[in-house]
Amino acid sequence: MPLFLTDEQTMLRDTARQFVAETAPVSHMRALRDAKDPAGFSRDLWKRFAEMGFTSILIPEGEGGLGLGHVEAGVVLEEIGRNLTPSPFLPTAVGAVTALGTGSADLRQIWFSRIAAGEAVAALAIDEGAKHRPAQIALKAERSGNGFKLSGAKNFVPLGHVADLIVVAARTAGAPGEQDGITLFAVEKGATGLTATPERLADASIAARLRFEGVEVDADAVIGEVDQGWTGLSRILSAGRAGASAEMLGVGSGAMDMTIGYLRERKQFGVPIGSFQALQHRAAHLYSEMEVARAAVLKAQQLLDAGDPGAERAALVAKAMTGLAATLAVQEGVQMHGGIGMTDEYDIGFYMKRGRVLAELFGDANWAADQLALMSGY
Repeated sequence: MPLFLTDEQTMLRDTARQFVAETAPVSHMRALRDAKDPAGFSRDLWKRFAEMGFTSILIPEGEGGLGLGHVEAGVVLEEIGRNLTPSPFLPTAVGAVTALGTGSADLRQIWFSRIAAGEAVAALAIDEGAKHRPAQIALKAERSGNGFKLSGAKNFVPLGHVADLIVVAARTAGAPGEQDGITLFAVEKGATGLTATPERLADASIAARLRFEGVEVDADAVIGEVDQGWTGLSRILSAGRAGASAEMLGVGSGAMDMTIGYLRERKQFGVPIGSFQALQHRAAHLYSEMEVARAAVLKAQQLLDAGDPGAERAALVAKAMTGLAATLAVQEGVQMHGGIGMTDEYDIGFYMKRGRVLAELFGDANWAADQLALMSGY
């Protein structure tokens, strides 16, 4: 597979770049933060994403979507990252759509249409501890009548406080640490016994701590097969990691572009600081790291679209490499901007904060490296 975009994908990138830059630049995020917006994103903007067709990218054509793939979804996510746009695109149009793809026709019919229209927001409730450890799921789902009763807690659920649909990974058998016995559920907003405590993160986005106290769902809420949810969860996480990696590419690229622009404009001793060889070397190193990460992300997206069994491994590689490259980009950006890079009035600091949150989402670089080592038998 060639590691470059097709003509159609390039056209989508150009369209998304112009749209996001005009409708939701960094100032949009800053305004939401300063207003302490309780939702953490703009529903009007989400509707406009739907009008552009972005929310339908991964929904099959036969079910009202565009029938495109993870490469195209990543194109949109990169522009979201470049502009630091608060958006439910990743958990909803990528995570939830991927999850529902293995669900019943009834679930798909209900939620695909709402997501495509920009009328629904989804959240992924997976992690329960301070770090990403999906095999350690302990939230219990016990059989109750014609369905199940969910009891336990989830942490770090982006937009979990406003989500219309929450995809919950629960344990129906076995013990924490085992892959067998995981089941996925579709839980609707306002379910009795479900409470959400929103917390604003370092980048001003909002994640929730969810508490399930005997939340009852019927059998139709099961996504996939009971006790056999690990395969579906792995697919969701691979899609999420590839998507988060694409967004981190945007964050890193946005920070790099801002920094290069500053190197060309800022003068010392009567010349642009970009003419200093030491800074040129650092900028060149950053560019090369970003390009290597870009290739890793595109490879993971292509394998996901092809249904290749190597997609999970490729998504882990992409998550680790973009985590490192984006961290380098934002750190170099703040350092090369000097004193103003540390101020709230200048945008470069926002890139560092967003990059930090994305690096943790679905597992950081160290966790991804550990998983790759385990897969290789080390």
